[in-house]
Amino acid sequence: MRISRPVFTGFTAAAFVLASAAVPKTAAAQPTIDALSGRYIALLLRSSPELVPLSGIEGARQSALPPIAPETLNAVAAEEDRLWQDLKGLDEAKLDDAGRASYALMADGLEAARGLRVCNQPLWSISHMTGWQVTLSRLAQAQATGTPDAREDAIRRWEGLPAYADQDIANLREGLKQGYAVPRSVVTRVVGQLDRLLALPAEQSPFYAPARADGDAAFKARFRPIVAEGVHGALKRYRDFLAEEYLPKAREGIALSELPNGGACYQALLRASTTLDRTPAEVMAVGEAAVAQNVKDIIAIGGKRFGTSDLAATLAAVKDAPDNHFATADELVDFSKRSLARTTKLSAAAFQQLPKQPAAIEVLPATEAGSGVPAHYLPEPDPSKPGRYMLPLDHWKTETKGGAEVTVVHETIPGHHLQIAMTQELAAKVPLLRIALTGAYVEGWARYSERLAEELGVYETPYAGITRRAWMARGMVVDPGIHMFGWSREKAMAYLVESGRFDEAAAADMLDRIAVIPGQLTSYDSGGLEIAALRAESESSLGKCFDLRAFHQQVLSGGALPLKALRGRIEAWQMAARKACTK
Repeated sequence: MRISRPVFTGFTAAAFVLASAAVPKTAAAQPTIDALSGRYIALLLRSSPELVPLSGIEGARQSALPPIAPETLNAVAAEEDRLWQDLKGLDEAKLDDAGRASYALMADGLEAARGLRVCNQPLWSISHMTGWQVTLSRLAQAQATGTPDAREDAIRRWEGLPAYADQDIANLREGLKQGYAVPRSVVTRVVGQLDRLLALPAEQSPFYAPARADGDAAFKARFRPIVAEGVHGALKRYRDFLAEEYLPKAREGIALSELPNGGACYQALLRASTTLDRTPAEVMAVGEAAVAQNVKDIIAIGGKRFGTSDLAATLAAVKDAPDNHFATADELVDFSKRSLARTTKLSAAAFQQLPKQPAAIEVLPATEAGSGVPAHYLPEPDPSKPGRYMLPLDHWKTETKGGAEVTVVHETIPGHHLQIAMTQELAAKVPLLRIALTGAYVEGWARYSERLAEELGVYETPYAGITRRAWMARGMVVDPGIHMFGWSREKAMAYLVESGRFDEAAAADMLDRIAVIPGQLTSYDSGGLEIAALRAESESSLGKCFDLRAFHQQVLSGGALPLKALRGRIEAWQMAARKACTK
């Protein structure tokens, strides 16, 4: 999983044409699309300043915190509307390949952002996954330092945290008045995160990272009280507010449908997450069909390996296999690092190139451990530094080797790291690609990579093939099941545990993740199934002319596009490849 703000989604497929299809360039329209792209990037960096260090865009100041006051959010919405109108005034047919990619990303992101206003998310922002106690502590660790301007930016930003926390508390109080309440289980997780942060001395806090990274003694002396008094004071106020005032009013349920406009909000979140115009029922139906096929495949594999045609017996045999478990947490870490080396070596056969940037595995920091934060990938804009797969050890005793190596593939190579690192290499032509990481494409590629790795012989254990199928597409069922179709927590937990991927503790973590990021879990297989379908269609269309390495290059070389734009790109490539093959 890559934890990120879902901002880029949707597009008209016919509008995107592959560069190799020999579309003539028209320079006249290009300055306009470039100007709009520049305005959009500025807006995104303003509304999500955590994107600045991730993007690698030079010159952007790092002195602000995300806007959460109603008046600033209204100003952001007004600029989104202006950009939307200006973008719709362009003639897409007059844009070159890079311009059409920028158009696709902007059109999709703006449509999603405008649709999500119905959710009023600032009024129920408490989250152990994306709450400010997590995202801003990471932002502090990514804060630029080392120059007088950078130091002043850091001081200005983190001096503002107390006011930021107070505004968030005011938003949450207003939310309670309007009927918005976060699940009790989530609030409890966040209080635990805050307790762990507050237990740290100022010098060990992640918020002190700017001073730790800077050798200037005067800066350290100025920054320490900002953390020890201002930041820790804000964390304490927020913690006490949640524990004493909010928790008694938190709700027991986890369905989004329990909130005002919950149904419309979930539809908007599905659209933002999947980049497709599917209803919750349609998403669920696609997921159920894929799960049914996966069950058939598992039963077939189980019959050969374990001599049983029963799904539960097959999954139990996988779970109970002594050689499928770890003796220590360190063994899980070492196994994952060996899996990274193996998948890096074997994946090369399926690609025209692998990214120059290395990938690394790090253990999730102690301040986030035990709170349900899952494995995730953190991009690194500096190509000389590795992108990082953050490995949690909360459930190492029940983690399986088959599950661990599937996750390594998903998060590193050929999954997130390969795709995101290659996208960053393309950003010179389409600057939006530095921050336009469409969830359905990014997670879809990682899910597709799990299947590809099996084809390439990456998995060492005989269990990974069953494990990856057991969970695949279930997110498309359980997520809308919870939020729109009345699934109880008990029914959802049973569905998760049935997959063999989760024990009850891990399933509880997943349920609270679904509660605070509705719709996001559907993006994985919405994208993965679409990429697999595009490959199958390409193989059928091109026959003996199909080249897997060329197909992957086309999927990756356009960057993280909305799924409709990706389909248009691959269909154009098919046409060009057929012509080239028949000459």
